[in-house]
Amino acid sequence: MNRQTIDRRGFLARAAALGLTTALGTTLAPHLARAEWMKAAFDGKSLADTYKAMGVADAKESGDVQILASDIAENGAVVPIQAVSKIAGTTQISVLVEKNPNMLAALFDIGPDMVPDVTTRIKMGQTSNVVVLVKADGKYFTATKEIKVTLGGCGG
Repeated sequence: MNRQTIDRRGFLARAAALGLTTALGTTLAPHLARAEWMKAAFDGKSLADTYKAMGVADAKESGDVQILASDIAENGAVVPIQAVSKIAGTTQISVLVEKNPNMLAALFDIGPDMVPDVTTRIKMGQTSNVVVLVKADGKYFTATKEIKVTLGGCGG
């Protein structure tokens, strides 16, 4: 009887471990693939490289995408930015800084029940154009604003 109890416990422990391993494998695999895509996008050194890594073939300037930020940032280490999309079907909002070592500063996935309005703080090494890239219905739209930095934030 004692041997039977140990075998049953051992079997249940192994079955639980196998179930947990399977569940984690199917849950983490898509996230690991996305992590590789995001690494390439965040490592982009130019606007063209970053767009390519994000799968952006063509982006149009749109008045329905707004950047709400001060014209002058006193400290480049903390630059508050608000990005708003008035385009129906917005699924993603990204903030890019043209003269930063890594252009992609922030990326937000927008769910169907979310308001496409995000606020974040970014670092800027120097005066630069900030580009907000919005993905809506598989198309990309942008808005651009120059922000002047008086005190550098990316190593300055």
